[in-house]
Amino acid sequence: MISDRVTTSRVIRTVLSAEVEDVVALHTRARATYYPDGLPQDGTDWLAAWQSAIARPDAHVLCVVEEGRIIGLALFRTPEDAPADKVKLFQFHVDPDHWSRGVGTALHAACVEEWRADGKGTAVLDVHVDNRRAQGFYARQGWIPDPENPPANGDHHLSLRFSVTRE
Repeated sequence: MISDRVTTSRVIRTVLSAEVEDVVALHTRARATYYPDGLPQDGTDWLAAWQSAIARPDAHVLCVVEEGRIIGLALFRTPEDAPADKVKLFQFHVDPDHWSRGVGTALHAACVEEWRADGKGTAVLDVHVDNRRAQGFYARQGWIPDPENPPANGDHHLSLRFSVTRE
């Protein structure tokens, strides 16, 4: 398990169940930036979804805390029916007020550190087609289009892959 990491005034650590409302608020703020017509109302109970993710023993939910406030989130685990050396990054968000300040880069590095420690060889994620900012960020971190999951006509997400190399 990743230990608390302190970088300047930031701490990267595991999210606590008592912080779920802060997690949902950050998730909502970040997602709103790439939906030009507003967040879709698809019936998802995000409070329950995040509570479940935080409680899952096989999931990792990391956060970046600065001055007592959660400003970044990452949720990952091995998907059902996937090989043990594969991990999926289900959620990765940085508070829009903290973009371009190294928060995402530090959080991504913490994820990669955990994946290496857990013996993962490949990471995958889906990114919204309209989220160009995130696509650029992932490309700079070394993510590439997933050749096993090319986009189909009308897809709302692109599948990306990352090789978790050993140091």
